[in-house]
Amino acid sequence: MPRYHNINGTNVQFTEAEEIARDLEEKNWSDNALNRALETLRSKRNNLLIETDYLGLSDATLTSAMTTYRQALRDLTDGLDTVAKVKTKMELNVDEDNKPILDSYKNFPTKPSGE
Repeated sequence: MPRYHNINGTNVQFTEAEEIARDLEEKNWSDNALNRALETLRSKRNNLLIETDYLGLSDATLTSAMTTYRQALRDLTDGLDTVAKVKTKMELNVDEDNKPILDSYKNFPTKPSGE
């Protein structure tokens, strides 16, 4: 049974070769979902690490709380082998109106205060 695809608002029937190519694209996209999710999480995590990198300089003192926080950030991806697990880590905190707070994740380590 032929499949039709919406191309710019018009239903178009693909040829067999186009169908095979499209199926391969969809499979590749699906197969790489975990890698895309992990890349997003790592990007957020790396930004948090960058914010505290200056504390690792020789003229700054890195507290044990900050050392623990930074290690917890580095360990954030341990055991994340499904997209669902990554999404759980990336779940946003919400405000008093139950609206998501951007860049505030429930399951990320909490930065020590006063650092």
